[in-house]
Amino acid sequence: MEDTETKERIEETVLKILQESNMDEVTESKIRKQASNELDLNLSQPPFKALVKQIIEAFLKQKQQQQEEAEEEEEKPKPRQDAVSSRNNNVYDDSGDLVICELGKKRKVTIQDFKGRTFVSIREFYNKDGKELPSSKGISLTGEQWSTFKKSVPAIEEAIQEMESRV
Repeated sequence: MEDTETKERIEETVLKILQESNMDEVTESKIRKQASNELDLNLSQPPFKALVKQIIEAFLKQKQQQQEEAEEEEEKPKPRQDAVSSRNNNVYDDSGDLVICELGKKRKVTIQDFKGRTFVSIREFYNKDGKELPSSKGISLTGEQWSTFKKSVPAIEEAIQEMESRV
């Protein structure tokens, strides 16, 4: 293999091509040919070919990590401090329930009154006629059930950690 400067030029060129390419259509061979033309270097030789492959694999791995992180961020609960802390700025969903937080794009935690009783409701929502409405997919807990669940959270977290450590 050539010097460090050549390696850096190859990496820079391959990364630029990857960033500008449609990842559904591009192949390793196409990237190698395009980089060969831009650098005026034959990248089909075994050491260069291996370097290009390594650069592409690292790029794809980084893209996958970024996508996974973005999906995790999307799924994180989004606390609605305005709904909890300030009575004047409460946020309500389209069915009139107080929104506490969003657990994802379609899942929310709300407080609702039903037949004179208060419930903590965790459910999925759907859109109908421009309104976001709660679906039957979910659970509503009474105040007593919520208290029992809340007391069990440390045991749940411990069990999750235990299971994740086995993987």
